[in-house]
Amino acid sequence: MAKTSKIAADRRRREIVARHAAERAALKRTIKDPSTPTAQRIQAQRALQRLPRDASPTRLRNRDAIDGRPRGYLRAAGLSRVRFRDAAHRGELPGITKSSW
Repeated sequence: MAKTSKIAADRRRREIVARHAAERAALKRTIKDPSTPTAQRIQAQRALQRLPRDASPTRLRNRDAIDGRPRGYLRAAGLSRVRFRDAAHRGELPGITKSSW
């Protein structure tokens, strides 16, 4: 189980990223567009830098949906390897069976 404060911080970051996503995308388009005048490009870069740091999606961390564990995350299931194994053994994951040979 991850610390409650880390789970809360990640949840807060996700809200901030969602809130600023459209604005970030528009500024990035302006910066990348080769037809944009230099002055406008610099202004867009400064506006992008003024956004909160947590508005960047690279600051998000994939965490287990159940207990917030940050390591051993499996994207397909949205769970950590530990929770995935437990859920698979209990038969809670459709289509997942324990292999034996």
